Amino acid sequence: MIDLALLRDEPELVRRSQIARGNAPETVDAAIEADRSRRAALTRFEELRAEQNAFGKVVAKAPKDDKPGLVAQAKELAERVRQAQQEANEAAEAAASALALIENVVIDGVPAGGEEDFVELRRVGEIPAFGFEPRDHLELGEMLGAIDMARGAKVSGARFYFLRGIGARLEIALMNLALDKALQNGFVPLITPTLVRPEIMQGTGFLGEHADEVYHLDKDDDLYLVGTSEVPLAGYHKDEIVDLSEGPLRYAGWSTCYRREAGSYGKDTRGIIRVHQFNKLEMFVYTTVEDAEVEHERLVALQEEMLTALGLAYRVIDVAAGDLGSSAARKFDIEAWVPTQQAFRELTSTSNCTTFQARRLDIRHRPESEEGPAKTQHVATLNGTLATTRWIVALLETHQQEDGSVVVPEVLRPYLGGLEVIEPVAATRPPQGVK
Repeated sequence: MIDLALLRDEPELVRRSQIARGNAPETVDAAIEADRSRRAALTRFEELRAEQNAFGKVVAKAPKDDKPGLVAQAKELAERVRQAQQEANEAAEAAASALALIENVVIDGVPAGGEEDFVELRRVGEIPAFGFEPRDHLELGEMLGAIDMARGAKVSGARFYFLRGIGARLEIALMNLALDKALQNGFVPLITPTLVRPEIMQGTGFLGEHADEVYHLDKDDDLYLVGTSEVPLAGYHKDEIVDLSEGPLRYAGWSTCYRREAGSYGKDTRGIIRVHQFNKLEMFVYTTVEDAEVEHERLVALQEEMLTALGLAYRVIDVAAGDLGSSAARKFDIEAWVPTQQAFRELTSTSNCTTFQARRLDIRHRPESEEGPAKTQHVATLNGTLATTRWIVALLETHQQEDGSVVVPEVLRPYLGGLEVIEPVAATRPPQGVK
């Protein structure tokens, strides 16, 4: 939810943000008018209700002979109050609908445009070169006995899979490496719920134009499966005043995630790049508005440390405004090189959502003041991926050898019992056929 004071006082700033995102600037004028109508209707209702309360006291003190006429007037006034309340409720609903079209105001410097209009900030690491034809991650995964797509489809349908043997161990190793990184940097680990209430999903901004990506359990439950632990982590302090006097609150949420991948028919159908279920360790931070941009850079630095330690070549991009989610004021993606695709593919995202989510979820802090207790302010929220299943794609392809074996990055070896090279198993123990 956008800051209403900003909308009223600096509408041109909000218009520029909407234009940069590719949205109609007229949405700003409509939201301002709807907000004005809401306030006018609320004022009218409150004035009539005050009049009704005062008139009620007059009726109570009136002589018995005068009461019948006064009671009739009171009934008429009560009907006017009821109508005014209905109008105020309708105006509030109309304002909420209009305001929902106003996405978070982008931070200065965010590139305008759509998906292809990002700005590349830097490249790190050497693009791997091979003296042989490299195999893609699925072929490698099958040779290593690590990935089983056929049985995943048999059990659950397209875009599902089994990680087995070293594949399962590799994912757990990645997640534990990320967890250790988070712990070393002051994050509190949480294993989060993967089902949330509608108000939590709505509060984080995931029920807008991308609502078709979200799995919904309707009928008796009315719960949503999360596509990232950002959602329950954002809801963790809903309706609370948090203490930021000793610095930001930093959490690392480990969860299974679910995405419908609606609209992605025919895209990345091979392997585990674009799937319906995966695991992820997500960083989430509550901080002050003043410290949010510094914290954003800190999250990116942690992600880069992880990818560098894993020996992956990557680039960092500043995502264009039109490709941001509605809650993000700025987002940096880190894309790792995938050799068989000859392209960089997204492995991590980290977003500064400023106060957008906190306003919806009513999460505040009380700034320190030498003059006594200060008025509460909404916090800023940030999120960023520290490890996820998709990383296995870049790891297998980057560190493969000609015989199909894969060198384990040194940083992962302690989590795999000291294993240095993952050897193919298909030649000695071929998998059973799938009917």
